[in-house]
Amino acid sequence: MANKLKITLVKSTIGAKPKQKLTAQALGLTKMHKTVEHQDNAAIRGMINRISHLVKVEEI
Repeated sequence: MANKLKITLVKSTIGAKPKQKLTAQALGLTKMHKTVEHQDNAAIRGMINRISHLVKVEEI
């Protein structure tokens, strides 16, 4: 069974750089405290690393 990640936006994207805002949108994080689930792969991990200061990540 593939691992999944639970990603929650815990800090607002107001004031973030434009690329960081677009990365959050691409992950499906549009509002504060919204949580999404994604498969654990290199692409998703790279996106998380770009906005690591804005999100909380848990493995499921």
